[in-house]
Amino acid sequence: MTLARFRSVVIDCPEPLALAEFYAAVLGGTPQVQEEDWVVLEAPGVPRLAFNREPGFRPPAWPREDDNAQQFHLDLDAGSTWAEVDAAERRVLALGARLLRRERDPVAEDARVFADPAGHPFCLCRIDHP
Repeated sequence: MTLARFRSVVIDCPEPLALAEFYAAVLGGTPQVQEEDWVVLEAPGVPRLAFNREPGFRPPAWPREDDNAQQFHLDLDAGSTWAEVDAAERRVLALGARLLRRERDPVAEDARVFADPAGHPFCLCRIDHP
């Protein structure tokens, strides 16, 4: 018997609506402003994401291991081919993401690491689909 059911991944940020709109452009769905400081994004096949305004927000530093290190990141399935990952990379960069790491040998690495517009790391992953 479970103790609780999964509700949301809550992401602290300085501008909830702007960050929710970024992820809506990446994942689908439409941001729903529930309060000035709280925006929810529900997209098909994706856990519910909530964006919470944090006035003193400091973006995580990646890949450091200090008091402002990455606390979590999202892995996003960008397709099963490198052409799909390349296309997804161009799109997220156009939306305001920043590249943090792209391996020199894309055959040996299955993910590229980016920061969203607020600085949270996320990966575009190449996933072999059955």
